[in-house]
Amino acid sequence: MKNILVTGGLGFIGSHTVVELQNEGFEVLIIDNLSNSTIDVLDKITSITTKKPTYFNIDLKDKVAVQQFFKENEIDGVIHFAASKAVGESVEKPLEYYENNIGSLVYLLQEMRANNVNNFIFSSSCTVYGQADELPITENASVKPAESPYGNTKKIGEEIIKDTTKISIINAIALRYFNPIGAHKSSKIGELPIGIPQNLIPFVTQTAAGIRKELSVFGSNYPTSDGTAVRDYIHVVDLAKAHIVALTRLLNNKNKASFEVFNIGTGNGNSVLEVIQSFEKVTGKKLNYKLVDRREGDITAAYADTTIANNELGWKAELTLDEALLSAWKWQQTL
Repeated sequence: MKNILVTGGLGFIGSHTVVELQNEGFEVLIIDNLSNSTIDVLDKITSITTKKPTYFNIDLKDKVAVQQFFKENEIDGVIHFAASKAVGESVEKPLEYYENNIGSLVYLLQEMRANNVNNFIFSSSCTVYGQADELPITENASVKPAESPYGNTKKIGEEIIKDTTKISIINAIALRYFNPIGAHKSSKIGELPIGIPQNLIPFVTQTAAGIRKELSVFGSNYPTSDGTAVRDYIHVVDLAKAHIVALTRLLNNKNKASFEVFNIGTGNGNSVLEVIQSFEKVTGKKLNYKLVDRREGDITAAYADTTIANNELGWKAELTLDEALLSAWKWQQTL
């Protein structure tokens, strides 16, 4: 039985990954400081899997607490989600983003080295590509200067991990996600940001539910088919399963380098207006939205070439945009 630490394990992607880990027979330990999640997610994970993960309320910026955790717990692998993740907010609060996202990563890696924990999965992002020169985006695309401090923390994070794998026995995989959406089929866990949502789908569902007056569509003059930005929206359950596959690759020593990167997306690009139309179709709810100016830090289009993940990991996204949006709406209705 392998013990897997999941940082940020009560968050949106973290909680879905914990469910998949437990379904596969892993023992899961969660570190989460509840800065963008709530403790009741622990009970919801337990009710889905019939097994309660071991939970620690630790702030990873607390170096001493991280040291103590690794001294007291035997860990076989780490999946690192814990990070601040809003592009717009990072532009307004760059120092908080650098302290939180970079500091916590460094402390984790230091303790992994000190305690001979060798397997590390990093929650990276397609933001490292910036506005890519070619679409779809392959792993060989240039890593561009970041468009936002958030994107920069992912870029720097990958560099820190790569440098660490060169001088240690740590093996690492960075999964570069595109845009995770949706909720678990049980409707017990989903995306519930604290405060005003920074991501599109929670804003869509909260607008449909009457919690928000209207949805702002940022930018209507992009060089796309309908003028709105294009993204690759991947169901969070498909994304969670990619972590299990990547972790198993490391545990079984199947990795081909000490540091590997994989794009995790569907391979399809959808505009914001296409997402709105899909949501209206599957739910029967009309959305009140308005077109407004672009946001600083946003790019025109990003969608993945997933060939390497498909072939190397044997992983493929299976759930559709319609299914993801319907699951997000069903989750919203339970709140």
